[in-house]
Amino acid sequence: MWNWILFVFIYVLTGFYAFQAIRVFTRSPYILLAYVVLTLVVVVNFMYHFAFYQGEKGISGDRSYALAYLLILMVFQLIVIIFLLGEDLARLIIGGFRKWMGKPSGAVVPSRRKFLSAVALGVASIPFAGLLYGMYKGKYDFQVLRHTLEFDDLPEAFDGYRITQISDIHSGSFDDKEKVAYAIDLINGQESDLLLFTGDIVNNKSEELLPWMDIFSRLEARDGLYSVLGNHDYGDYAQWDSDAEKEANMEQLKKLQRQLGFDLLLNESRQISKGKDHISLIGVENWGAGGFKKAGDLDKAVKGVDKDAFKILMSHDPSHWEQEVIDHPYHYHLTLSGHTHGMQFGVEIPGWIKWSPIKWRYKYWAGIYKEMGQYINVNRGLGYLGYPGRFGIWPEITVIELKKAGKTA
Repeated sequence: MWNWILFVFIYVLTGFYAFQAIRVFTRSPYILLAYVVLTLVVVVNFMYHFAFYQGEKGISGDRSYALAYLLILMVFQLIVIIFLLGEDLARLIIGGFRKWMGKPSGAVVPSRRKFLSAVALGVASIPFAGLLYGMYKGKYDFQVLRHTLEFDDLPEAFDGYRITQISDIHSGSFDDKEKVAYAIDLINGQESDLLLFTGDIVNNKSEELLPWMDIFSRLEARDGLYSVLGNHDYGDYAQWDSDAEKEANMEQLKKLQRQLGFDLLLNESRQISKGKDHISLIGVENWGAGGFKKAGDLDKAVKGVDKDAFKILMSHDPSHWEQEVIDHPYHYHLTLSGHTHGMQFGVEIPGWIKWSPIKWRYKYWAGIYKEMGQYINVNRGLGYLGYPGRFGIWPEITVIELKKAGKTA
């Protein structure tokens, strides 16, 4: 309880400090009152959902919005405070100098400047508006990213073969069927040979998938749909009355994926054939560094796979590629992962800059990377989790075309 009291005290203190900038900028009682009311409503809503709420745990639905509103307002306040603290430091230095020079006491410390308060509020409004946009528009701003990868040993029949990868659907977070249906149409519109889903179809429980079955069941690809499990699919972050209930949930999730048309690969492989040529598709269960579930067994998954075969690996967490796949005795031509979401926040201008705070946690966090002649694509995810939105790092549908190196069109 004392933790919550301390949190509210700090929140009110930062809110009051930021209030000073608004009061210097405008004397309108309506604007000042609106800010105070907004500050109180946001913290009361957050406290209700996190300190007193006794329902389902996890950060989704109303709880995710409560957290997001709080974080957005706190980001706004903290940016304003940085400006005010800098100004206050300068005011104290000037005041001390004036006092040392013997100035009258009434003129020792200069007053706050309206211009600086206006700059602080303007700068703070940029992420404030951006994060709000991300919640109501950005989370459904689906992007199709295309890559062409060349391989010396790609079987001839697979030259020009197209793969669509999606990842991190997190169906329990979706709240707009029309937008999700548009995403499915966009995926199908790529007309790829293969559709691969790299995990996290739910946040916590299989029942989250039920309202979306009719929409997701429309997914299609000429050579089939394949999937693997992500860390959220195991139900490890939900409350269960018994181990049997958790296991039943897992079995139900597998069943629902198969009903959608996915061939769920659980540390196993499939052979995709075109005439006399074939490639090996390998799928492992979740394997993640840093405390995440390590159910993936790569050696088991490739049992019976020809070491010299062209191999595509589906593994939810890119840390698996970094720590086990790259140096594995087998050569994995292409690995497909997700998991990071690109943190759902960052700055990305193709060909110029790609940055997100998630880069401090994951070396391979978004897009195509190549190590030791092996590629990985880290998909930014189709859905969202925690913060109910995206800003700068948009929801992604990846289309990868395989090409035989040196072969002219």
